[in-house]
Amino acid sequence: LGDLGGVDVLQVHGRAPAAVQDAVLAPGERRRVVLATSVAESSLTVPGVRVVVDSGLAREPRVDHARGLSALATVRASVAAGRQRAGRAGREAPGAVYRCWAEAENARLPRFPSPEIKVADLTAFALQAACWGDPGASGLALLDPPPGGAMAAAGRLLRAVGAVDPAGRATERGVRLTRAGLHPRLGRALLDGASLVGAERAAEVVALLSEEAPREYGDDLAGALRAARRGGDAYAGRWRTEVRRLRGVAAEFSGPTEVSRAAEVPRPAGDSRPAERALVGPSAPAGEDGRVGVVAALAFPERVARADGGSYLMVSGTRAEVREGSALGGAPWIAVAVADRPVGKGHARVQLAAVVDEEVARFAAGTLLDVREEVHWAEGDVVARRVERLGAVELSARPLRDADAGLVREALVEGLREEGPGLLRWSAEGRGLRQRLAFLRARLGEPWPDVSDAALHARADHWLEPELSRARRRGDLARIDAGKALARLLPWASGEAARLDELAPERITVPSGSGIRIDYTEPGQPVLAVKLQEMFGLQESPRVAGVPLLVHLLSPAGRPAAVTADLASFWKDGYKGVRAELRGRYPKHPWPEDPAGAEPTRHTNARLRR
Repeated sequence: LGDLGGVDVLQVHGRAPAAVQDAVLAPGERRRVVLATSVAESSLTVPGVRVVVDSGLAREPRVDHARGLSALATVRASVAAGRQRAGRAGREAPGAVYRCWAEAENARLPRFPSPEIKVADLTAFALQAACWGDPGASGLALLDPPPGGAMAAAGRLLRAVGAVDPAGRATERGVRLTRAGLHPRLGRALLDGASLVGAERAAEVVALLSEEAPREYGDDLAGALRAARRGGDAYAGRWRTEVRRLRGVAAEFSGPTEVSRAAEVPRPAGDSRPAERALVGPSAPAGEDGRVGVVAALAFPERVARADGGSYLMVSGTRAEVREGSALGGAPWIAVAVADRPVGKGHARVQLAAVVDEEVARFAAGTLLDVREEVHWAEGDVVARRVERLGAVELSARPLRDADAGLVREALVEGLREEGPGLLRWSAEGRGLRQRLAFLRARLGEPWPDVSDAALHARADHWLEPELSRARRRGDLARIDAGKALARLLPWASGEAARLDELAPERITVPSGSGIRIDYTEPGQPVLAVKLQEMFGLQESPRVAGVPLLVHLLSPAGRPAAVTADLASFWKDGYKGVRAELRGRYPKHPWPEDPAGAEPTRHTNARLRR
């Protein structure tokens, strides 16, 4: 509420004080400017309104079902919303509306706001549908069908709190939760919490979670509870009324709970030892803050979070941050009751949470507790551990000496994918074979194998067996002869493997009689590096698999003097320049005027004369 030069400025929104709301609805002689959110879109008439200025925007809820968080997103208002807002100016007399967007944009606006079923948390709806005998609500004649993702998220939560069975049918507990008149989360917190911390305390905390508390109550749920008890505002009055109602609900609907039953301690897959039994339920929480935390954790088990590197990691996998100076800061564990994730932000913001300990976290989120063997490639080697996790939060880990051979093998393949076949031992012959196969694949295609890194990784179970099954760590990979293993990929079945040396020979005999190694580094055109005098008399460039070799003609010192894929053309046009440049530097070597008809040699003139 403000005063601007004789004009009252009033803000109307969901948390506006009662005095402001009364001032908006009361007639008066002073001019007023009412700043309103969409919450003011109702059948109430605000007296004296003659002009409406419409921003064309609206705030709509968006639920991130994967993280269990919601946020308000700013979107373009619908045509229907714009029409309703304009009508405010014509309730009592003719008025005017000023719309803050171009008229041409009107045709692109949505006709109506998004139906609530498309954007809301559907947990309570899903439980009601299950109680009606229609899990998934597939048989209900609804104007808009519920989104599959939202219903799946609701089903996971309902199973976690025991409200539905694995088939989605409502359990006796689920029926009680429905009749309690609460969101299933809060119903679970009230009924189970009553058994742990007493009906009075459970009712107080659940009442605090049922309606958003004033911001001045702070972000510490225990502190907010104390503020509500001593508060004299309208919120505190509504809270006390709700506490009384919830005490009655707890007395009427409390029954056997998760606390009274035993549960099996999870075992890793394949562990045949007898299952250990443990009481599902924490010991009596110490102090009022501890009891508040138990109830909050029961309501939001997937939002139990542990401090991790300056923020909190929820068991759901979402990170959350508390505001600077918060009473929650420094707590090892918290249960997040209210949080949002601003659009475009990766971390959630904690609005309201309670301090808990690990025992409470294990109890509340017990369905997410998992013990398993984890074997993966990390920091350049195989890491094998027995890990206990609460959802995304790692509780403990210890080295695993006798890891499952299949898991170790998968980790080694993961290492080959990340670091490439270079983890293996590649001799010169092995590298050469891979290059030759790459050339034939590029030139002829099938049946010659693809030997790229990706292809070798994809077929590791074929060409690296049985060596891979015997390996346990990085050092074992380094002892595998990659060239020998690679030979398994040759097309033996078709008989083409026998033509490897014919199509892509390792060496080629040049006119001087020397066997020169071919360089297949570039699959497109292999290279033959040979001294120029050894090629005298050869009219055409040698070929492999129909491809002319790129001949690097070397000087007597072994340096490239010319490069050609057409020897005949070189002898005719290029040789004269090379001869003129090099014969003075290397007078002991032959430099005939007609190289195409000369005798090839590996020796100097002096050797030839002897």
